[in-house]
Amino acid sequence: MSALRILPLAMALTVAAPAQQRVSFATDDGGQVCADLYGQGNSAVVLAHGGRFNKESWRDQALPIASAGFQVLAIDFRGFGCSKGPGQEDFFKAPFEKDVIAAVRYLKARGAKSVSVVGGSFGGAAAGDASIKSAPGEIDRVVFLGAAPNLPADGLKSRTLFIVAREDSDGSGVPRLVGIRAQYERAPQPKELIVLDGSAHAQFLFQSDQNARVMREILQFLTAP
Repeated sequence: MSALRILPLAMALTVAAPAQQRVSFATDDGGQVCADLYGQGNSAVVLAHGGRFNKESWRDQALPIASAGFQVLAIDFRGFGCSKGPGQEDFFKAPFEKDVIAAVRYLKARGAKSVSVVGGSFGGAAAGDASIKSAPGEIDRVVFLGAAPNLPADGLKSRTLFIVAREDSDGSGVPRLVGIRAQYERAPQPKELIVLDGSAHAQFLFQSDQNARVMREILQFLTAP
């Protein structure tokens, strides 16, 4: 069942620090993705950064997710860090979804039985496009932080959670909630939309007073049966 919730603040999470290792793997179009791998488990999560971030920016979120029993893979998209691939020169046309799909398949090759993706901003759009272009069942769940697929959302093949701040606006001052809600309405079930107070965009939510709330909802979504 779809749901729209406006939620209260939650207490911050306290977790131990799982081991981290640097890894890299190929994409199906000849690119190379560099990533940080945390934790162990039969279920896994790909963390897909936004345009002003990189794989290292996910560390404070990767740790609690890994401590919940997941393998966690924070990737750098092509053109960021040491990742590279065809089309990286044109940010608006680069096939970033291929980097997400490559990360999912890397985790499956490591033994993960299910893989979900958490994406912020353009990384969330890439995660959604990856779900649409992937095989059924390949991507279990997608969390969109201030984002929605570039492609029509009715093609999504994953369970979805959309999280956006009510006053989050683009460079022209247009609230992102308008477009995100439209894509949410097109997305197949099961799905959920959480609208938060404030204006923080995507990963900047983790630098706001919404941090604990967002982490709680992500963990709840990833671990729900």
